[in-house]
Amino acid sequence: MPAFRLICLTAALVLASCASRPGAELRRDGDEIMAAGRLFDTGARVVLWTEPGGYDAYRVEKRFAPWEASQWDNEKPFAFTPNRYGLRRGVDDETRERVRGGGWTLDELRERVDQVVLHYDASGTSRNCFRVLHDERGLSIHFMIDLDGTIYQTLDLKERAWHATVANDRSIGIEIANIGAYPPGSPTLARWYARDEHGPRVALPSWLGDGGVRTPGFVARPARPEPVRGVIGGRELEQYDFTPEQYEALSRLVAALTRIFPRIEPDYPREGPHDGGGVLTRVLTPEEFASFRGVLGHWHIQENKVDPGPALDWERVVAPARRRATLTR
Repeated sequence: MPAFRLICLTAALVLASCASRPGAELRRDGDEIMAAGRLFDTGARVVLWTEPGGYDAYRVEKRFAPWEASQWDNEKPFAFTPNRYGLRRGVDDETRERVRGGGWTLDELRERVDQVVLHYDASGTSRNCFRVLHDERGLSIHFMIDLDGTIYQTLDLKERAWHATVANDRSIGIEIANIGAYPPGSPTLARWYARDEHGPRVALPSWLGDGGVRTPGFVARPARPEPVRGVIGGRELEQYDFTPEQYEALSRLVAALTRIFPRIEPDYPREGPHDGGGVLTRVLTPEEFASFRGVLGHWHIQENKVDPGPALDWERVVAPARRRATLTR
């Protein structure tokens, strides 16, 4: 047997042996997200709910309350269910009975999911966001993107997260850490941002400590140096931009989601050509919402919402996501 063939055969046997060895630990690389129990690459740093430092939306106790006060028994008089998520609806009875006990197949999930909804968290950091959503409001989200660009996944994408009312059944929700948008002159931005010789930076209030940001000593700076003003739903608002690290993580995450779920288009609701084709700044009509497949803001779904705010640079998210998704199709 030629030496080359012998080497190849030996290598194949070794790999087969390693792959089949009971109890062998299989490691994820740290950039995968989970959909229907399967892992998919994003190229960004991802912390799953199962990992140290992750945020687990499957737990029914409060995450940040003292242990003796965190249990569901203490919440029964005030909350109607211990869960903060549910089953994606709109399937036939047979499918519902099967998936509620055994889980979704990826193909079934792909038939249901065709939207990504973007939010700012109005909490400043992902840790505080999870505290507010999970402990205080009894809500959930699939992903949180912290100031340093770390992506936290809190639920498998097969779950119906509670984040955007009528969009919940067909969407994936993403909370981006940012204190939010306010009427011009509001003191909130001044309380959450400071300036140094390099320009504006996020200045977390002392009660947040380091905010739980994963990168030691990280200084969060808006992608643009001045607050951005814009009109959302007829309201003039002012907001500091997201960080470059958040834009990079978000575009990679959106690219992965459009690849995993082909019904999600890498685009957003736009004004008409005579308006420049920029992002639509009003709520979608019922007909527009029913037909839209892609990336949209919370304000496109509910008239009382303005997130992700006027500062979000939609092209900075969607254009690189579209390029990345196209390269792999």
